[in-house]
Amino acid sequence: MIEGTIGRKLGITQVFSEDGRVVPVTIIEAGPCTVVQRKTAATDRYSAVQLGFGRRKESRATRAELGHVKKSGKGPFALLREFRAPQDCPLDVGSDLRVEDVFQPGDRVAVTGITKGRGTAGVLKRHGFGGFPAAHGTHEYFRHGGSIGNRSFPGRVFKGKRMAGRLGGTRMTVRNLEVLDVKPQEQILIVKGSVPGTKGGFLLVRRSQRLGPASDTPGKGGDA
Repeated sequence: MIEGTIGRKLGITQVFSEDGRVVPVTIIEAGPCTVVQRKTAATDRYSAVQLGFGRRKESRATRAELGHVKKSGKGPFALLREFRAPQDCPLDVGSDLRVEDVFQPGDRVAVTGITKGRGTAGVLKRHGFGGFPAAHGTHEYFRHGGSIGNRSFPGRVFKGKRMAGRLGGTRMTVRNLEVLDVKPQEQILIVKGSVPGTKGGFLLVRRSQRLGPASDTPGKGGDA
């Protein structure tokens, strides 16, 4: 019905498969979400729904935000996000979207979140460099990046050179994760593997559009 929903990462744990194998999983609170706005082809040239998730104090919201969610009869919300939906989607403004309406066990999903911020990191931690030999001939130069360019030509450092810098805190998508279980009473989604972000971080969970796990920023996203 809808391509995805908003969720919150609750943590990671492990479950046992039928053949006794230990499977690492992530627990995601993925509902209920409230429909805040409907967009149709007649008015907006495309069909989508805007969902609100989580609660927010009215004192922390602007008048514009309060006016935007007034028609739904709920809110303000901690997060608003838009998802594509078919033109004949039965959801109206103010109705709730539950996790079992979107996903079922066995589905493949792509989860988007903000990775953990690691601050300023060196090349070993940020890019996986090997460092210098820990031998008698190496002095005070064990975790450095080494040479960064040539001499008078080209006389500059090429763009994209892997160097020390900010690690994490970036938007990242992990694709092709399997939904192991859906718990309607708790509005819980159990996904195999790890997803970006910290405990309590917001996530966008969509149906996976292609096979094979991948990330938006490979090698620079930091730990999930």
